[in-house]
Amino acid sequence: MYFANMKIYTKTGDIGTTSLFSGDRVEKNNARINLYGTVDELIAIISLAIEFEPPQKIKSDLETVNKKLFVLCADFATPLTATKNATIKRISDEDIFELEKLIDEYFSFLPELKSFIFLNGNKCSAFINQARTVCRRAERIAVELAKSETLTEASVRYLNRLSDYLFAAMRYTNYLTNSNEVKIEF
Repeated sequence: MYFANMKIYTKTGDIGTTSLFSGDRVEKNNARINLYGTVDELIAIISLAIEFEPPQKIKSDLETVNKKLFVLCADFATPLTATKNATIKRISDEDIFELEKLIDEYFSFLPELKSFIFLNGNKCSAFINQARTVCRRAERIAVELAKSETLTEASVRYLNRLSDYLFAAMRYTNYLTNSNEVKIEF
């Protein structure tokens, strides 16, 4: 993540450490850094999907999701024990509920799935699908990190629901653009 009025190079990471939002220095391969770095990767992939001109409804929803993902990065970059903990916004149950509403809305238009499908259809939905897989990786990292450090319950649940949302968004994008879902036959 980059902040306004900050130099892009600080030279403080030249020895393999970086700062959490709390100011604590940690190794660059720290699980917390890996987690919010993966969420940052997710933001980039969703941004790519948006560049492939999804239907306006999907575009607007993906832009909202990306804004929430910046909140999630700050959430993961700030341990609950940090003094700055009280000053940052964190992912909430309301954010999860918003994703669930979108999933339900999208699925109300979609045919019921009765088989596995290839998860693509067009360039936009292919990037949404890639975002889904990166989101699932972020969730796995979060679950592992939660074994040794305290994360907010909502942040981990948000990643779980977000992968469901991205699946729904991929299918809904295909539906709105008349892209066929290819069934997988076993």
